[in-house]
Amino acid sequence: MSSPIALVTGGTSGIGKATAKLLAAKGATVILSGRRAAEGAQVVEEIRAAGGKGQFVRCDVREEAGVRALIDGIVAEHGRLDWAANCAAISPETKLLADSETEVFQNMIDINLMGLYHSLKHQVRQMLRQGGGAIVNISSVAGLKGSPLFAPYAATKFGVIGMTKTAALEYAAQKVRINAVAPGGVRTELLEGLFAMGQFDEAAAAAMHPVKRIGEPQEIANGIAWLLSDEASFVTGHVLSIDGGLAAQ
Repeated sequence: MSSPIALVTGGTSGIGKATAKLLAAKGATVILSGRRAAEGAQVVEEIRAAGGKGQFVRCDVREEAGVRALIDGIVAEHGRLDWAANCAAISPETKLLADSETEVFQNMIDINLMGLYHSLKHQVRQMLRQGGGAIVNISSVAGLKGSPLFAPYAATKFGVIGMTKTAALEYAAQKVRINAVAPGGVRTELLEGLFAMGQFDEAAAAAMHPVKRIGEPQEIANGIAWLLSDEASFVTGHVLSIDGGLAAQ
C-alpha cells in the first residue's frame, strides 16, 4: 500500500504520539486527534520536521457527532481511511474498588469505552464503503488479568477486548481487520503523573514486570504499526501483549 491514510486518536501524547510519529516515518499520511490543540500542533511539527506528513484535528471521542465529522473530514480531503489506531484513553485513579469514585469511573467509561465505540463504529463504516482497512485498539494487561487498585480501569480495558474480538468476527469477511494491543506499564505522561503524585511507585511498577523495567511508548507503537501493516494481513481478532512478560505470570 502506498502512502496509507492513518488516523490516531489520542495522538497528542504517550502511546498515541509515538504511534503517530512512527506511522508517519513509515510513509503514512497521519491525522492525529485529541482534545489538546497545542500538544497536537507540536506533534505535527515534529512529524513534519522529520519529513513526514501529519495534521491535527481537535476531537473529543466522547462526542459521537465530532467523531463522525472527523472521519468524514478525512475522507473528504484524502478519499479514504486505511488505518486507525484508537489510543484515546484515561486512567486517573489507583484505589481499592470500595474507595474509588463513581464520577471518575464514569469518565473512564465515557472515554475508554464509549469513545472507542464511537471511533470504531464510524471507522468500520468507512472501511466497509471502501472495501477494507485495519484498526488497532489499545487495551491493557489490566484487560487480561486482575489488577488490584485498577478495577474501574480494568473493567473498561476488558471491554475494549470484548469489542475488538466481536467486531473482528463481524467484519473479517469484508476485509476489515481489527486487533488490539495490551501494554504493561509504559512511561507515558499519565504514568509519570501517577509517580509524581505518589499514587504509584516507579520501582514497584518496574519490579512487577519480569523484565524488571517499564516499557517505552515506542515499543508499543512498534506493535501497533505491525498490526496495521500488510505484514499482519492474516491477523484479526488478536490481542498482542506488549508487557515485558507481565501477563505470562
